[in-house]
Amino acid sequence: MHVLFEEEGAFRAATIVADNDTSLQVEAVSGKRSKIKSANVLLRFADPPPGSLLDEAESLANGMEPDFLWECVGENEFSFADFAGEYFGHQANAVEATALLLALHAAPIYFHRKGKGRFRRAPPEILQAALAGLERKRQQALAIERMVGELRAFTLPREFPPLLAQLLYRPDRNRGETRALELACAETGLSPVHLLDRCGAIRSAHDYHLQRFLFEQFPRGTAFPPTPEPAVPNDLPRAEVPAFSIDDAATTEIDDAFSLQALPGVGWRVGIHIAAPALGVAPQSPLDEVARARLSTVYLPGSKITMLPGTVLDAFTLSGGRDCPALSLYLTVTEAFEIVGHESRIERVPVVANLRHHDIEPLFNEQTIAAGLPDFAFRDELLVLWRLANACEGRRGKPAALQTNLDYNFRIDGDLADPESCRVEIAARRRGSPLDKLVAELMIVANSIWGGLLAARGVTAIYRVKTGGKVRMSTSPQPHEGLGVPQYAWSSSPLRRYVDLVNQWQLVACVKGETPPFAARSEALHAAVRDFELTYGAYADFQRSMERYWCLRWLRQEAIETIAATIGRENVARLDGLPLQQRVPSAPELKPGERIRLAIGSIDYLTLGLGCRYLETVSPGAAGEADGAMEAIGTAD
Repeated sequence: MHVLFEEEGAFRAATIVADNDTSLQVEAVSGKRSKIKSANVLLRFADPPPGSLLDEAESLANGMEPDFLWECVGENEFSFADFAGEYFGHQANAVEATALLLALHAAPIYFHRKGKGRFRRAPPEILQAALAGLERKRQQALAIERMVGELRAFTLPREFPPLLAQLLYRPDRNRGETRALELACAETGLSPVHLLDRCGAIRSAHDYHLQRFLFEQFPRGTAFPPTPEPAVPNDLPRAEVPAFSIDDAATTEIDDAFSLQALPGVGWRVGIHIAAPALGVAPQSPLDEVARARLSTVYLPGSKITMLPGTVLDAFTLSGGRDCPALSLYLTVTEAFEIVGHESRIERVPVVANLRHHDIEPLFNEQTIAAGLPDFAFRDELLVLWRLANACEGRRGKPAALQTNLDYNFRIDGDLADPESCRVEIAARRRGSPLDKLVAELMIVANSIWGGLLAARGVTAIYRVKTGGKVRMSTSPQPHEGLGVPQYAWSSSPLRRYVDLVNQWQLVACVKGETPPFAARSEALHAAVRDFELTYGAYADFQRSMERYWCLRWLRQEAIETIAATIGRENVARLDGLPLQQRVPSAPELKPGERIRLAIGSIDYLTLGLGCRYLETVSPGAAGEADGAMEAIGTAD
């Protein structure tokens, strides 16, 4: 005698060796013996042999239509063995009964299992829903097959355009389009971005990188929502000083300006004037919500995304030729360039000029200062402020900027929508020039003094702290060891950074003698600090990636085949004349600072990949030279 039983979700047939009522000892076709429970036995039979039962039954079951079987049974629960007799019109043999069992088991949407060998047909509404689901899956499988074929032929499927951002930047593996793209990538050997680019889905590599950033940081777009006009105060006292700003040519958010008055018998009265959007943008107002959402201006070569709407920038930027609302810090400076007093004021400042680096630096630099400055506007003011900056730097014992650091200015001529037609120019400026030092040192003075003022008055603020070599944001006035100051509260760029705007709200309240908007344990303040650090880092990473993109464009534009570089740690080279670092695996073991020459190889604008090959060592260089400028000290901290 033989038995059909279920074990581990599968049907098996074996010969009975011993029958112990509640259990059986059986022998499989392979000769292996095992013990099974009698309750697991579905059918006892004499023939055919166990080795052929399932094969014969499966062949017979293939001809059984589940639709017909469903029509044949009633709504009550039934046993497969009983139904087999009805279906075949006679006492079903082992093969026929087993075939029906297999057919019922293979159609779970038609027949629901109710126990050992027992079933119940699915209710009509449930069956129809299940069949519709199966049809959807079938149609989806056909659609996926079609989309894979189109992608292999480098044709963009019609379903893809509305989903391109998701497919490129945050693919949903539950979607058939994502599955089709994965399968096509596996068959073509291309990455998703390269395959979609071959299909014409990517307008340009520049757009690909920009849209990734916008998808992640600006999912609702970069347009500002409707906001009220800022309330520009018109009753502020007017400062009796002519102020001037110093910026590069591309700066439109002019946050800071300077003034100088002679104090006979004392020295000078130095004014540091900071744009004051805090006077027109109230905390928790719609304009604040906009700034809080963005947290900083985003910079990239040839473009930027401002933190504040144009109406606010127009009202509060320190534009030349008008009186501008400002938070001013006046320093009393002796002829020995000691700061012996300071005063903060809220006022209107007449900005008489916006000086630009490209106009002033040819006239005001180390060489012209040493040789005797020519006559030009603001010559005497710049010279006094530069000497004050040198004295401040000396007292701190830290440089405002590493002298080996370079700043790179990008100029993109052409339409960014068609970067292939654009021409890129990259100009390097050495950090630490007299103009740089002048601005950096006076900003350090302002941020340090105002941070100390807030701490002394017990007004909470956001500080930039550097201890143990680590820079972080804090609401406690702790030292900034990199700058050599007891505290450092970012306050000098309120048009561009939300942290500075928050600190300016606190400062304005402090100067006015009013209750500051943020208390010491303000959850809103701490949340702003957390969000700012994450967002500011993401913006900086994006700026670096876009600078790398244009550096790669420049290499191809200028047909650069070889280039000199300075080796740094772990064979990372800094290419000459570019803010571009590149690992060079082919280089031998070299010391940091050694000068090498590289061959420029492959360039991939989509991945920002650059292939470089080591050619030769040009000169040993000075150890540590390569590490200059990798991390700024000063206003960047």
